[in-house]
Amino acid sequence: MKLKLIFISLFLVTANFLQAQVRFEASVSKEKLGINERLRVDFEMNQDGDNFRPPSFNGFRVIGGPNQSVSRSIVNGRASYSKTYTYFLQPESRGNITIGQAEIEVDDKIYKTSPIDIEVTAAVDESTAGSDSDIVASENLHLVAEISNPNPYLNEAITVVYKLYVSPSISVSNWREIDNPKFSDFWSQNIDIRQLRAENGEYKGQPYRFVVLRKTVLYPQKTGELDIEPLALSVSVDVPSERRDIFGSRIYRTVQKTVAAGSRTINVKPLPQAGRPADFTGAVGDFDFEVTTSKDTLDASESLRATVEVRGNGNLKLFDLPDLSVPASLEIYEPERSENVNTNLNGMQGSISENYTIVPTRKGKYPIPALGFSYFDLDTETYKTITSKEILLNVEEGPALETGTPGGTSNRQAVTTSGDQFRYIKLNANLRPLQQQEFFKSVPFWGMVFLPVLIIPLVIFFGKKREAIANDETGNRRKRADKLARKYLSEAKKNLGDQAAFYVALEKAMHNYLKAKLHIQTSEMSKDRIREVLAAKGADPGSIDDFISLLESCEFARYTPASSVAMKQDYEKAAAVISTLDKQI
Repeated sequence: MKLKLIFISLFLVTANFLQAQVRFEASVSKEKLGINERLRVDFEMNQDGDNFRPPSFNGFRVIGGPNQSVSRSIVNGRASYSKTYTYFLQPESRGNITIGQAEIEVDDKIYKTSPIDIEVTAAVDESTAGSDSDIVASENLHLVAEISNPNPYLNEAITVVYKLYVSPSISVSNWREIDNPKFSDFWSQNIDIRQLRAENGEYKGQPYRFVVLRKTVLYPQKTGELDIEPLALSVSVDVPSERRDIFGSRIYRTVQKTVAAGSRTINVKPLPQAGRPADFTGAVGDFDFEVTTSKDTLDASESLRATVEVRGNGNLKLFDLPDLSVPASLEIYEPERSENVNTNLNGMQGSISENYTIVPTRKGKYPIPALGFSYFDLDTETYKTITSKEILLNVEEGPALETGTPGGTSNRQAVTTSGDQFRYIKLNANLRPLQQQEFFKSVPFWGMVFLPVLIIPLVIFFGKKREAIANDETGNRRKRADKLARKYLSEAKKNLGDQAAFYVALEKAMHNYLKAKLHIQTSEMSKDRIREVLAAKGADPGSIDDFISLLESCEFARYTPASSVAMKQDYEKAAAVISTLDKQI
């Protein structure tokens, strides 16, 4: 028994040790290929490394890459990580070629992959390089993280803007985020982007269109080198294939690509120690400081409001305001904090304040001492201190300050009463007893008795009706498809002006309408089949021709430019055709 326990313990320790080891491997799509084919090489690691160095790829021409992808997952409470660099290679000559070792640095240790031998033969009759679409998508799609300042001070605002660059040779239909950066060492806030807009730009000197997907403002909370985790997306990319339709136009193929912005490292500088004021609480930026009161002349037992306020541009939510102090004859209450702060690409702007309620108890003149506020100015890289003005409160009416007599007594006056202190108490209230009503056999009583009897038939009726609807599988499928058709048609209307998104949504709406009304699947939706089924349902030949021509417009519009007027006309035509067919069939 003891031997068995020792064996199990050794097995678990060995398994955990192997799991904790760094794994860095190279893999290829094939080890034998024709000279007219392409090769994909993946370098994958299970821990994030630095200073990746690929092999020289002697004997190959790099036609794509490096493309970087990152994957994180949690299965049964166990986290896994994968980072891959991908290259696409074209052999330059026949023969046996060796792909050398790649290197990566993890925790100051160098890890290398094993060499891979590749056999390049004569050209094959039919290339099996099925990754052409992947290569085109990878080479024409890039996710970039632009950082405003890689060397900020502690608590200085920086911005990270994520841009998706798309070449004019491909189009993107949709995307989703599969891995979000956590920004664990930063105070962060995302800036809302109400509408995504495509803009013209350049990527590595080539004309591209790009979309700004996310804007984030960061305030580093630690000094030294801080990592900004990558953003990873899954993107649906429409790429042209080698096939053509009967009109000679290229047929596009949709592929799913994972793109990542890559990890970025910034070096956060500490704030200088030289010249740091004693009252500095971490404010960094450009600020104004002020202490104000709602009034400076009042009577005792009246209240006033004193406001300590900082305005400007900087880390407004990340420092403390100085405390207000007053003489002992003034009662001061805990302050109420107020924030009026907006965050944009320049950081936080606005004001923060603390509002104190002060009540004087004695007549006299009371000074509210001046306050000092210190901050680090990023423009001059020096500390600055702003001092408020002293405020003098004049309390005119109220008991005077007590002063002691030489005998140790004070001039206190006796309190006299007028005898009418309790005149507000009403002695003759003219109260009358409430009338008691018997609940038994009353209207509420009979209502509570018969209400359950009335509810039971209604519950049975609606329950059977709901069960019948749930069991009607055909009707439910029809409703779901009909709902989906309306959804895509409304989606097409939203995308008027965006040619690719509009025509994709319009075509899906028409296909889902056919699913709902004719009970045919997408695989059966050839033009002849659609014409045959619509005619069998009694649709007018003219309406059938309009429906088919609209499907053809959707196909042509993917490859040829279309104006906003043409898109609007196609949308109105689709709504009219669907309405007409619905009446006829």
